[in-house]
Amino acid sequence: MTSPAAQRVLGGAGSGVPRGNPSRTVLTAFAPAAWGTTYVVTTELLPPGHPLFAGLLRALPAGLIALAIARTLPRGAWWGKAAALGVLNIGLLFPLLFIAAERLPGGVAGTLAAAQPLMVAVLAVAVLRERLSARRLAWGLIGVVGVGLVVIGPKAAFDAVGVVAGLGSAATMALGVTLTKRWGHPAEAGPTAFAGWQLTAGGLFLVPVTLLVEGAPPAVDLSAALGYLWLGLVGGLLSFVLWFRGITTLPVTSVAVLVLLSPLVAAALGAVLLDQTLGPVQLVGFGLALAAIVAGQLPAPTR
Repeated sequence: MTSPAAQRVLGGAGSGVPRGNPSRTVLTAFAPAAWGTTYVVTTELLPPGHPLFAGLLRALPAGLIALAIARTLPRGAWWGKAAALGVLNIGLLFPLLFIAAERLPGGVAGTLAAAQPLMVAVLAVAVLRERLSARRLAWGLIGVVGVGLVVIGPKAAFDAVGVVAGLGSAATMALGVTLTKRWGHPAEAGPTAFAGWQLTAGGLFLVPVTLLVEGAPPAVDLSAALGYLWLGLVGGLLSFVLWFRGITTLPVTSVAVLVLLSPLVAAALGAVLLDQTLGPVQLVGFGLALAAIVAGQLPAPTR
């Protein structure tokens, strides 16, 4: 059990950080920015053909580390809730992301993932009983168009399995984000414990699935080991602690639109590391996507 002082450090209940805090938004935005490195790491460092194994190594070790740090386990109904959120946010999301990253160009996969804010805007009506906002939908569409202009080239390929995986990853994450906002987190659990519960649950979900579908793990050389470490410690542990901290303290639609940063970072890394060109159309797309992100952080106009 963590002490009240530790809860304040971890950003749990009673930490006194107001909703809509700009510094909290910046920290939350680190998560999707780090996830934007997934495409480069997957294609350049990881052994191909093992997306489930990659998801497993990204989730389970990070979850166990978080549990060791927080030393807080779920209680009562939170065992079931943590398991459900872990499957949605981790267990299903990770392999779908890796499948999309392997079977689609990074741009196509990123554009499909960018549909997540639109899905959250709809789910907020059904799950959170919020009013349907034409403004949110409009900016969500602008964000998807912007991402599409940035990352989809004239020779983009649309593999059917990859498209389904990309849309599925957006849907599972949208539902996971919305349910996380609806349920919140128990007062005794800071974001480190909350992330640890879900990473561990999602990783345990992936263990039998990975063994049944992929069999023995692949050979791991030094570059692959570095890739798995990056995805597990930075793209997994650190990112999800900050992400869940943001979801529970910021408006859900404001958090959801931050996911647009992921394909933008992927495109920027492609330009810097893989010599991919960003022309005028891509720059216009960057502007549209960034405008959608900023608009998503602004409060809804009052009548």
